[in-house]
Amino acid sequence: MKEFNTTGLCIPSKHYMVDISGRLEKIEAMVDAGKYFTIHCGRQYGKTTTLAALDHLLAERYFVLSLDFQSMGYEQYENAAVFSQAMAQLILDLHEFEDVSIPEDTLDALEELVRAEPSQVKMAGLFRIFKRWIKQSDVPLVLLIDEVDSAANNQVFLDFLAQLRQGFLSREAKGTPAFQSVILAGVTDVRHLKEKIRPEAQHKVNSPWNIAANFDIDMRLSEAGIRGMLDEYETDHHTGMDTGRIAGQIAAYTGGYPYLVSRICQILDREMVPGRFADPASAWTEYGVDEAVKTILSEDSTLFGSLMGKLENSPELNIQLRQILLRGEAVSWLADDWEQQLLRMYGFIRNNQGK
Repeated sequence: MKEFNTTGLCIPSKHYMVDISGRLEKIEAMVDAGKYFTIHCGRQYGKTTTLAALDHLLAERYFVLSLDFQSMGYEQYENAAVFSQAMAQLILDLHEFEDVSIPEDTLDALEELVRAEPSQVKMAGLFRIFKRWIKQSDVPLVLLIDEVDSAANNQVFLDFLAQLRQGFLSREAKGTPAFQSVILAGVTDVRHLKEKIRPEAQHKVNSPWNIAANFDIDMRLSEAGIRGMLDEYETDHHTGMDTGRIAGQIAAYTGGYPYLVSRICQILDREMVPGRFADPASAWTEYGVDEAVKTILSEDSTLFGSLMGKLENSPELNIQLRQILLRGEAVSWLADDWEQQLLRMYGFIRNNQGK
């Protein structure tokens, strides 16, 4: 029997999920168009699930080189040589431990780079290996990197982005072999990674990622999508709930934030019966949703801890949140306001008709 999941990857055969096929089709269209872009949204916003599904979808027509920077230690950002060797080892590990098929000559070149003396390694050498791999491949290569936040505050990662940028421009101008698409995923918009590396005057200029396309695909869960998930649950459990009404209430409480949607459903499914309610029919009601929300607000969750950490690290963000939450003010939506950019990036605020 399926269950609601709030930790890690959601698997359609194991978990109740909102259908994200429409979202995936839009992202696939960006890949087909050769776009380089960043998927960034708040913690526990469904990025891992989306990326896994996207990897599977794209693999039908592309070779997807899927990496995760969580496996890169801080010391591996020491300089360009160490970083390049660490990247090469990540790719070799895909071949060895995940049975990813990589051409023999590419494997040999990567192994040679890993074994080389760091003083002899240049980042350009790693990208030369990529170019040769791309040139000989029967299908285009897509580079997908998750958890790019791990690279924050490291100048070497900006150099890596600059190499990707140069490859993109050379592909467009001269037809030089380069990745069909590059997708970077994390909480932080890559355009903001430089904020703690470069002096203040350079924050908004000379970005090595200024070739990236805007990613405006909504990662929130729609009310209709939530209802579809609840319809599936109702088919299995026969609680008698009004799925449309309950979906609307959940959407109104959560704004479609995936973790919060799933957590409300998880509480109603597993923690309210027996105990708070006598049976599932009593739990899956508007009153039951209210009680689930109260439970979430009393929890010491990793999501709320992460959000509070952002505010503690950036006290200036508190000002606009106080205006909205405590004073009830309607704050004008300003696309170029630095604090609002960060609040949007971390998932605190969203645009509601210019407010």
